[in-house]
Amino acid sequence: MDAINLAILSQSERSNPVERMPEPNAFCQTLATAALRGSSITREEALRVLTDADLPLLPLLDAAFQVRRHHFGLGVRVHILNNVQNGLCPEDCSYCAQSTSSAGEVPVYRLKSDETILDDARKAHDSGAFRYCLVLSGRGPGEERIDHLASLVTRLKSAFPMEVCLSAGLIDATQAARLKQAGLDRYNHNLNTSESRYGTICHTHSYADRLATLEAARSVGLEVCSGLIIGMGEGPDEVVEVALTLNRLNARSIPVNFYVHAPGAQLGEQNRLTPEGCLRALCLFRFLNPSAEIRAAGGREANLRAMEALALYPANSLFAEGYLNTGGHSADKTMRLIADAGFTVERVDEHD
Repeated sequence: MDAINLAILSQSERSNPVERMPEPNAFCQTLATAALRGSSITREEALRVLTDADLPLLPLLDAAFQVRRHHFGLGVRVHILNNVQNGLCPEDCSYCAQSTSSAGEVPVYRLKSDETILDDARKAHDSGAFRYCLVLSGRGPGEERIDHLASLVTRLKSAFPMEVCLSAGLIDATQAARLKQAGLDRYNHNLNTSESRYGTICHTHSYADRLATLEAARSVGLEVCSGLIIGMGEGPDEVVEVALTLNRLNARSIPVNFYVHAPGAQLGEQNRLTPEGCLRALCLFRFLNPSAEIRAAGGREANLRAMEALALYPANSLFAEGYLNTGGHSADKTMRLIADAGFTVERVDEHD
């Protein structure tokens, strides 16, 4: 059983009824109560969220919503991502269209000008963005690039009441401190999958390299943004492992991505996900990381389909205006989705 949609067990694989697991509604409330108290749920309980076909989805969503509402009310934080450098990447991540292993054609450009990035930031702010996310392709920045990015972050923070997150690859504590001093709010570096599976999706850097970058960011006071891509062949136990690791790292922002094949990417088509499986995963991350910003991130449109609005019950954050090399909903459509579901758009300037 190596895929999240296969986590809904067949009849023959379900637990023996004699073991008498808690009644579903009571079990869901137990999860909510534990998360609200700041207590950790057990690994077995976490696996049941993903794998028990007798556990109804709606009570599970309601339990996750109790935790989400306690920490974030009805607010939704909209992130707009700016892919400020594309292609030119020496890494061989098999899921990525920009990878050296990819046969796909993607636009290739070096770092956009500061003026372009600032103008895009203005558009993001005017569209209702809570956070502006700058993403650069590549293994990691050198010292000159770090100085440039630090200067750019300072300009962005002084010009717009938005939080700024940067994703620039592998960095060390000295580089992280320079970015923190410049005013950066968060540093993103996704774990993407479990430690045991990492070597099957990338060979040019390691899971340990990614952990070291997150620890470096955290050590200087930067908030950590890190998540995963669900649907690359992992089992439910591996999804739980990543959720627990992010809890240990005190990740303040967790983008939960759902795999979508980018043409040419070596990993290829997977077709492993179901809307219910995706929603169960979002609930799991809310229970295991109660106060973190949980984001229904890349691939939500394609994989949640007609059930997309239900993601807002466990999650309190969405991307708008697309991703790195795949499209997504416009800001206007994202805002309508939020309003139609009875939620509100949260703004940084409302926190002042």
